[in-house]
Amino acid sequence: MRKRTAAIALAVLTVILAVSTLGRGAPPPRTHAQVRAAHQSSEARLLDRHGAIIHELRIDERGRRLEWTPIEAISPALIEAVVHAEDRRFLGHHGVDWLGAAAALWSNAAGDGARRGASTITMQLAAQLDPALRPRDGKRTLAQKWAQIERARGLERAWTKAQILEAYLNLITYRGELQGIAAASRGLFEKEPGGITRPEAALLAALIRAPNAGAGRVARRACTLETQLRVEGGTGAGDPAAGCRRIEALAYAVVGRIPRLRPSAALAPHVARLLLKPGSVSVRSTIDAAVQRHAGEVLRHQLLQLDGRNVRDGAVLVVDNASGEVLAYVGNAGNNPDAVYVDGIRAMRQAGSTLKPFLYGLAIDQRRMTAASLLEDAPVNLLTPTGLYVPQNYDRQFRGWVSARTALASSLNVPAVRTLMVVGVEAFADQLRRSGFAGITESGDYYGYSLALGSAEVSLWQLVNAYRTLANGGRYGAMSLQPADGAAAAPARRVITPGAAFIVGDILADRGARAATFGLDNPVALQFPAAVKTGTSKDMRDNWCIGYSQRYTVGVWVGNFNGEAMHEVSGITGAAPVWAEVMQYLHRGLTPAAPTPPQSVVAMRTDFQPRVEPARQEFYLRGTEMPLVALGGDAARAPRIAYPGEGAILALDPDIPAARQRVFFAMEPASSAARWQLDGAEVAAGDGWHPRGGEHALRLVDAEGRVLDQVRFLVRGRAP
Repeated sequence: MRKRTAAIALAVLTVILAVSTLGRGAPPPRTHAQVRAAHQSSEARLLDRHGAIIHELRIDERGRRLEWTPIEAISPALIEAVVHAEDRRFLGHHGVDWLGAAAALWSNAAGDGARRGASTITMQLAAQLDPALRPRDGKRTLAQKWAQIERARGLERAWTKAQILEAYLNLITYRGELQGIAAASRGLFEKEPGGITRPEAALLAALIRAPNAGAGRVARRACTLETQLRVEGGTGAGDPAAGCRRIEALAYAVVGRIPRLRPSAALAPHVARLLLKPGSVSVRSTIDAAVQRHAGEVLRHQLLQLDGRNVRDGAVLVVDNASGEVLAYVGNAGNNPDAVYVDGIRAMRQAGSTLKPFLYGLAIDQRRMTAASLLEDAPVNLLTPTGLYVPQNYDRQFRGWVSARTALASSLNVPAVRTLMVVGVEAFADQLRRSGFAGITESGDYYGYSLALGSAEVSLWQLVNAYRTLANGGRYGAMSLQPADGAAAAPARRVITPGAAFIVGDILADRGARAATFGLDNPVALQFPAAVKTGTSKDMRDNWCIGYSQRYTVGVWVGNFNGEAMHEVSGITGAAPVWAEVMQYLHRGLTPAAPTPPQSVVAMRTDFQPRVEPARQEFYLRGTEMPLVALGGDAARAPRIAYPGEGAILALDPDIPAARQRVFFAMEPASSAARWQLDGAEVAAGDGWHPRGGEHALRLVDAEGRVLDQVRFLVRGRAP
């Protein structure tokens, strides 16, 4: 009896105190528009060049919030469930439900069950808008409660009911770090708020009062709420138990796991991480969503085609030549769970043959060489500070005398090394630095002759911009992921003359010159003019394909981020198919014209003597043109043994099976008429000789059996 009397007294006191506050003026609330404008998503948005959202990235670690959702875009079922669960008389009161407050006080004072709260939706919103009104140590003081009542009544006078309910649904926490209905809807159900069903609405409403409760507790409360809504709405027909089972299953499916808020757009993660910073709301990029999407799809398809050859990763970069704006930035194919954050466009990898165009361009620019100059593709032994350097072609074949055009287009290694010997390693290293390869920091002697074959590490970003420099007539300018928006771009600097850049581009676009290694029908043979170069690094760890038309430059890398070697995959079979498909997509509906030679370039018919290559129309820097290119001096000398040298000592490796160990004999200059004799017996050296221990005598004889050269060498050790 005493408890009931105390409860009545407390209820009466509450009413008296509440009435006494009606005359007190609360500070004017912020307007609905101000609250909505101050709402910031925890996810920043990356926009493409046309304003379309292409990626969302979380930049606020305090909670997960999405864009403000207007009341019209929220499911009516959810609105009904929330009002029923939190404030049944919401539409009838003016901020405070006095009847509900009195009932809660009576019940709590009498101690006749679970404690009840009396905060209306408007009062809860007032606390959301003013941190000073939030509970301290789980409880509100009496002063806080009265201030909350005043603020709630102020909101009711200034805002409409729809505005109050809209703000409430956008600001409350539903589960874990999910704040606001947009985040809760996507994080728990992977849908927009307008698509929330009745069972889902009951679960969300049940979470408001206990956002971190277990799935069982949430399911029971949601089941009760759903049953009440059906009964009061006159739709109570059906099996309530079956409905509760559906809600329970849903609760354990979504509440029983950690909510995962997937971005609505996830097309350019690496660009988003580069451009979106804390404080960002939306940032416009230069990316073209259609090009980005197509490049990613083509790359993923190619990696599937290479399944079984130990190829897991790749990257694609597409740039507009004139502006330097990046149209596609696929830093990762996204299929390798161990490397989802690795950016293959910025990663430093071994260049392979992709640096050769800059070597030949330098030689042509220095007027030490023309596209018709003849280079000997034959074995060569080069003594270096670290030992003997014996470059080999990719296919381990030698073609004798070839023009610089054929050597570059067919990516022959030995002629490239000979070209480097002409221009000098230090001069070539300087030229690469001027072309944007900032990772080449050591002296030329550090890299040695292997720099011609791409021993230095470069990134896809650097390669694409360097090739873009060739496309732009030898002028190097910065690339950008954000529009200039009227800002003056940094002036481009010249790194190679227009004539040399044009001749190198013409060579790289020459299908016939490329045929010596790749054949006429290959993945980079397009239906329009395009300069292109492939590359494969040592042990097949990296595949490159970089090329350009007059309008675009496209670069592709495939390999493994962990550095593992691929299995029989070269640049022409790994990266080139992706490059070709992206280039064709970029030029759909277009008919690109061939570049126009600059005034410093002249064309002349050139013959070769002897006829190592057919006569052709060749491009030259003005003043270097030659109607006839003839071999002289020792060009017709008899072949000599280039490897192994006299007195050479070779060693068998006891850890490698004998069948896998080979020695390749080499002659200089190459001759198809010369034959090999080892220890008196003729041998075919094309596939290599399986070495055996002991001393050996090697002879090189002509078609008549005359000895042209001979050496003796020693093989030490015993094969396993």
